[in-house]
Amino acid sequence: MLQATLLPNPSANLNYGALISGPGTTSSIAASLSQDFAAVITRHARVRSAEGHLYQVDADQLWREWQVAQKARQLALDIYSANRSIGLTDHERQLISRDVGQVRAAIASGNLTLAALAPLLASEAATEQSLVALRLGRLKNWQALDALLGLDPTVRFGIVPPVYHPLPRDLKTLVTSLPNRRPDLIALRFGYRSAEEDVRAAILGQFPALTLGGSYSSDTSAVVTGGPTFTFALPVFDRNQGRIARAQATRLLLREQYQARLDKAVANVYALIAQLKELAADLVQARKAATAAQSLAATARRAYAQNNLDQRSLTDYERTELERALEVATIERQIGEDRVFLAVELALGLPPTKIALSGRTEL
Repeated sequence: MLQATLLPNPSANLNYGALISGPGTTSSIAASLSQDFAAVITRHARVRSAEGHLYQVDADQLWREWQVAQKARQLALDIYSANRSIGLTDHERQLISRDVGQVRAAIASGNLTLAALAPLLASEAATEQSLVALRLGRLKNWQALDALLGLDPTVRFGIVPPVYHPLPRDLKTLVTSLPNRRPDLIALRFGYRSAEEDVRAAILGQFPALTLGGSYSSDTSAVVTGGPTFTFALPVFDRNQGRIARAQATRLLLREQYQARLDKAVANVYALIAQLKELAADLVQARKAATAAQSLAATARRAYAQNNLDQRSLTDYERTELERALEVATIERQIGEDRVFLAVELALGLPPTKIALSGRTEL
């Protein structure tokens, strides 16, 4: 920005000719001072181009900071959901281990054969494998969150339960206003304005380079002359066509990039909305199934206490209850992630920011 506001330095020329021989009576002196006026003609366009680029950098930086904040939200949500899933999976593993112990005792006493143990051992191994994967995923998320916040990788802290707000009612209004609210789109608009000014500066650069100044000279016969000087280029071969073509191509590229980014943002918003509606319906069914499984498990525990149900059947009911609860937790985690992604796409919750798109150029 500073460089664009500066004008080129004036040029000074001084010649001194010592009289060595001849009819002259004194040494000759010639001096001139000139200024390039071509830079003055294009200065306004260059300053506006640099201003647009400066604002583009600011808007891009704001967008990156916003994405970092939302990434932290997503990681926190994943960690919270992983804690729930690990607790449920570990409880299921304990139930299976209890059954394995009882079956082994029955085999040792000759009441069962080894065939009854095989499916339980397979279920136990699968559950333990799932538990290891969940814990590893949680560890990676913790490390990523600590790194994002600039903390030591071993730092752990409490994470509050996520709050799910209703989907925005004025969805079409939010989508329509995306170009004026999303910093990355605003950054592209600033970049387009900067490119537009580059085109204007390139067009102004077609005019012949003009240098104005004044001169003073004194020859060997002591005759003193002075007056203005004019120097300009003849636009015969180079009329700045190359720079104009390059600036126009850059402007066109920025327009296409802006439109592509906007189309992608709108498509992502509607895709997330559709996915959230589908997940909401799945969550209703999953919660109903979880409630029914919980009721059946409670009934099975009462029947087991009255010696009307065997231990293996009770474990099956309890495992079904845990698996249904795990399914609910998984859907809720996906809904939470999609809500975060939607907040990013719509810039929901972005702190109020005043970004003025001044000037004549609009997309």
